[in-house]
Amino acid sequence: MADVQGIKVGSKASFEKTVTEADIAKYTEVSGDANPLHADAEYAARTRFKAPIAHGMLGAGLISAALGTRIAPGAVVIYLAQSLRFRAPVSAGDTLTATVEATAVDAERDRVTLDTVVTNQEGAEVIIGEAQIMVEALS
Repeated sequence: MADVQGIKVGSKASFEKTVTEADIAKYTEVSGDANPLHADAEYAARTRFKAPIAHGMLGAGLISAALGTRIAPGAVVIYLAQSLRFRAPVSAGDTLTATVEATAVDAERDRVTLDTVVTNQEGAEVIIGEAQIMVEALS
């Protein structure tokens, strides 16, 4: 079975984090996305969510963490592409787990395609998608 730096079809990795209000505030500052849905409880109460929610890309960043730090320890992982579908809101206090699973390996090009899913503490999918990475040996 073909592999790239130890990753083969079926290889999995995950990264877990509890989202805090401070994380949401920091993401707002770093990204510049000051949409009141994320930080203004009065505004958010008038929306379908009834309370502030985290930025979707904050949750998606956990996929990046799983790829960059867990799927190929000791190797260089280069993120090439990612599709995302946001399926449920994330609030401060939610514990998210990003899981990635290799579905295709191109050993000649050092490329791997992976299913990506982020679930909350109840097991509900909040983000799903597919990623493509290039993996190289650390020199």
